[in-house]
Amino acid sequence: MTDSDTDSNQWNAFVEQWNEQFMDALETNMEAQAQFVESWSEAVEGTIEEDDLSEGVQGYSRAYEAWMDASSQMVDRMNDVVEGEEVDLEEFRDIWLNTSNEAFKEVMTTTAFARLTGETVGDVLEAQQQADEAAETTLRTLGFATESDVVEVGDRLVELERRQHAVEQKLDRVLEHLEEQ
Repeated sequence: MTDSDTDSNQWNAFVEQWNEQFMDALETNMEAQAQFVESWSEAVEGTIEEDDLSEGVQGYSRAYEAWMDASSQMVDRMNDVVEGEEVDLEEFRDIWLNTSNEAFKEVMTTTAFARLTGETVGDVLEAQQQADEAAETTLRTLGFATESDVVEVGDRLVELERRQHAVEQKLDRVLEHLEEQ
């Protein structure tokens, strides 16, 4: 066996391994997208209006098209590699990063996404408020000062300082008046 036969066999093995990894990655990506759309659909079902849902589906459709374009670009560039063209690995990374940005932009700029995000944030804030109230009740029951207790004491101190300052000003005027006489 010659060196060129060995090199050729190594190259073929490398390309075959690369193709297998690429196809595995592509399949994993497609499965992840399908799971994402499925979970999104389940989360959205019944929580948004039909117009918003339609717009949301269109956004996801555009995101899916972006992923398909990226897959096509990857296949084209892989073919270029197989044909012997020098392709920088960063180009493959950039295809996926740019596509991710584009796909997320397509989804996140929909009214449906904004509405669901707003509802989620509202739910989180409500849950946080309930947790804060429960913590305050527990602390108060255990005899500890709570945040609202400390704020109340602070407010009272500020009011006392304001009143003391007013009394001091009146006293100074009284003393000035007495000195003048």
